[in-house]
Amino acid sequence: MRTHTSVLLKDTSQFKEQLLLWSQQFDDVVWLDSNNYQSFNSKYDAVLAVDAMTSIQTDYFGAFDKLKEYQESTKDWIFGYLSYDLKNDVEDLESNNYDGLNFPDLYFFQPKKLFLIKGNRLNVHYLNMCADEFEEDLKSIKTQELSPQHHKNDVKIHLRMHKDEYFEKVKLLIAHIHRGDIYEANFCQEFYAEETSINPVETYKKLNAISRPPFASFIKVYDKFLLSASPERYIQKQHDRIISQPIKGTAKRSSDELEDIKLKKELSEDIKERSENIMIVDLVRNDLSKTAKKGSVTVDELCKVYTFDQVHQMISTVTAILEDNIHPVEVLKTTFPMGSMTGAPKISAMKIIEALELTKRGLYSGSVGYFTPEGDFDFNVVIRSILYNQTKEYVSYSVGGAITAKSDPLKEYEECLIKAKAMREVLEN
Repeated sequence: MRTHTSVLLKDTSQFKEQLLLWSQQFDDVVWLDSNNYQSFNSKYDAVLAVDAMTSIQTDYFGAFDKLKEYQESTKDWIFGYLSYDLKNDVEDLESNNYDGLNFPDLYFFQPKKLFLIKGNRLNVHYLNMCADEFEEDLKSIKTQELSPQHHKNDVKIHLRMHKDEYFEKVKLLIAHIHRGDIYEANFCQEFYAEETSINPVETYKKLNAISRPPFASFIKVYDKFLLSASPERYIQKQHDRIISQPIKGTAKRSSDELEDIKLKKELSEDIKERSENIMIVDLVRNDLSKTAKKGSVTVDELCKVYTFDQVHQMISTVTAILEDNIHPVEVLKTTFPMGSMTGAPKISAMKIIEALELTKRGLYSGSVGYFTPEGDFDFNVVIRSILYNQTKEYVSYSVGGAITAKSDPLKEYEECLIKAKAMREVLEN
């Protein structure tokens, strides 16, 4: 059982910074921040969950069934992540590529302390066993000293896959498409640094300040960190309504207003980008239909261009009404991994990209989110993210793009560099 407390905040922005700093004393931290985007229908502006009462950590084998058991047994708020490699639990697939990060395939925990921010109101849900600690915690949070973001990383970034090799692999993917093996594949590459130390909170703050995305997240699981500036929602459940918002289609921003408007218009009319997006929308519609009431799957928005600080993105919104008596974890299991990070047909695409990519994706292109006690949930897509294993002193970020029959390897490579720009800037300066 939980004790609920509500507090009005004088300066929400400052309190959020102090709250994240205060959270670092704990081994288990999930921070989610919508950066005040109103158009994505997030229930909260920001959420912090800390200090595990119980937890589940597992590899991919039977992972969704274990998560279902854990969610049923807690009947409480749980927070955590699904790594991309849970695909091996859903289908007869493997992940044998190099892994420099060694994150568990799945991790969720039941927090002792939970902070939910909406506007200037803070709602606090503490387990009864620690409810009397709130007043002292609030004082401690408000006394956290905010230092200027002057921490310099100076990280030396290496490419796991060099440009010529990337071109050759894209050509192989296009050959698969011409043979009819697949229609589209999301092909990713890793950038990394070894023997490297970073300040996770300061690095996250820099990344978030550059991008200010609607699905930002910070995760700490002991010595492993995710610093994410994700613009993409994977899936949300509100009562019996399911919402998925795949992204396919990216264009750079311009500081010149007229040029920026032109770039946005060109993206909205780009035949290749629209075809990429529509293929993934069809895949998402098919995935949602597995647990939806017949005839309830609807495309609410098709190929709408949203503008973020770094890029323009083409986003579609697909909704469905859930069939009666469907377990919430079953919705995740039947839609995972998200189509925007695989390709179509999904299984064939996953087999081919596993053979061509050099790095195990792990948490990259997986998902971070939470379940409520009522079984609702909200999960992002882990892209535009930095991953850090503090003990191994290994830093990594990956980027990718959709390869279709009309793909130009050079343009695809340039799109990867656009997506990588924020992470590289944060790590090298």
